[in-house]
Amino acid sequence: MSTTLQNGLAPVRHVLDNGAVVLAKHSPATPAVTVHASFAAGSIYDPPGRSGLAHFMSKVIDRGTTTRTGDEIADELENRGVALAVSVNRHALQFVLTCLVEDLEPVLAILADVIMDPTFPEADVQTKRGEIITMIRQDEDNPAAVSGEAMLAELYGATHPYGWRPRGSVESVEVTTRAELQAFHQRRIAPSTLSLVMVGDVDPRHAVDVARRAFGGWRATAGDGVDLPEPIPMPARVVRVFPMMNKSQADISYGFAVMRRSDPAYYAFWLMNNILGQYSLGGRLGDSIRERQGMAYYVFSAADANVIRGPLTIRAGVSAENVERAIASIDAELVTLAKDGPTDRELSESKQYLVGSMPRTLETNLGIATFLQTVEFFQLGLDYDVRVPDLLGKVTREDVHEMARRALDPSRAVVAVAGPYAGQPR
Repeated sequence: MSTTLQNGLAPVRHVLDNGAVVLAKHSPATPAVTVHASFAAGSIYDPPGRSGLAHFMSKVIDRGTTTRTGDEIADELENRGVALAVSVNRHALQFVLTCLVEDLEPVLAILADVIMDPTFPEADVQTKRGEIITMIRQDEDNPAAVSGEAMLAELYGATHPYGWRPRGSVESVEVTTRAELQAFHQRRIAPSTLSLVMVGDVDPRHAVDVARRAFGGWRATAGDGVDLPEPIPMPARVVRVFPMMNKSQADISYGFAVMRRSDPAYYAFWLMNNILGQYSLGGRLGDSIRERQGMAYYVFSAADANVIRGPLTIRAGVSAENVERAIASIDAELVTLAKDGPTDRELSESKQYLVGSMPRTLETNLGIATFLQTVEFFQLGLDYDVRVPDLLGKVTREDVHEMARRALDPSRAVVAVAGPYAGQPR
């Protein structure tokens, strides 16, 4: 077992007086520090009917503050060799950068300014509006994006935040105003929604002090959260086809709403997904559909256990003539795994693979920071990295078999196909 897994990350966790959570981990591999700031301000907080607002804000928030223009922010960071990445997902708005240890305090002060006092200049709002509309139209012309968004919309419904398009629609982006961006910022960007992680060659106590100087005086208050209902179980199989006859391949998205991260069966679910569509050359799906049958450009499964039941998604790219065969083969692999369960070898090798991948996940400062954000978000405990091998080790073959029976029912799947195909698979 690696030194990391033996000794644990053992980060320092401190809550500032204003409610901001700070995690710091000493990692002496390089004379640099990675800063990962995350706010509970993802796309689930978009107002009903206004999807894409969080994404829009993420594109404009660093374009100027009450004391700096967007160009001044970019120049100050660039002069220190720093690139700021801002992104958004379902639950979080995230800021990530890496700087030299000696630059941590001034860089964190710039980041705090961007976070706390953005002005959303009108000219930049208009520029980013055009860029976002272009991205949306590219998505609408991308079979993989079309099938994936359609699958989630069917699984969760048009009124559920998990079923919304994260970038919104052309129509919603066209009418988004600077005032709406400011209101969203005021509602969701506050100390109580901040988790700040710093990993690098810096004393954790010093990192916490720097964070306190940058953010400790901030007194903004967040608005209410959102109600996230569990998805309604699918009563029957749903198949949706989106003909895009000018494309070279068809993309299949096939999924179920399955697992909460807090579910005790999560570790059986994690292993089941690995066996199904991740391990080695893509698990059972890859072995059957790509390797033995040779009919997929790619095939894999992805498990997104979340605050509510998140999706288990199977993705495949195939030629149009292989759409029905590929879907039938996915059905067959699910039925077999649910009927027979995994083999002892599959279970053993998947455990080894997942435990063995932990050190690789934690090789870099960014990898550690991202891991610690996940630990904080799901409240997994600061010793979670040490406990993972035992948590996986306790999972039995019958546990995984029961999870497969519970989760893998093709008669209740949502299947979306986009590409040069106009048929109707069963």
